[in-house]
Amino acid sequence: MTDPQPRIINVLLVEDDPGDVLMTREAFEEYLHNRLDVVTDGAAALAYLRREEPYTDAPRPDLVLLDLNLPRRDGREVLQEVKADEDLRHIPVIVLTTSQAEEDVLRSYQLHANAYVTKPVDFDGFIEAIKQIDHFFVSVVKLPTGS
Repeated sequence: MTDPQPRIINVLLVEDDPGDVLMTREAFEEYLHNRLDVVTDGAAALAYLRREEPYTDAPRPDLVLLDLNLPRRDGREVLQEVKADEDLRHIPVIVLTTSQAEEDVLRSYQLHANAYVTKPVDFDGFIEAIKQIDHFFVSVVKLPTGS
């Protein structure tokens, strides 16, 4: 008996560092089979999630990977607005950041982040972290179907 194929999910990466975007794209292209969309600041993330211009046709993500230190709107503000919005709060948000500060970890969970992952600095560790996040949210847990 073989395991059923995991369903393909839509992932939104909110990240302003071009190197981290590139590594995440490589992980998705090489190892994962999910759709990855990228926005580079917090204001664009909220517009994407709310399907505002220029994202009116964007798919509703099944999972958000959110950096904390973003231009225009900080990741903490994005997280707070997402979790306060009845139409968006069901979407799991994984904080994926370089910060190891205890206050960032605590604040993220107070704002209802679903997980807090510190980005590994080396390429292989980063790829492995992305693969583990993907495996957990695609193969292990059941996500609500997008709307």
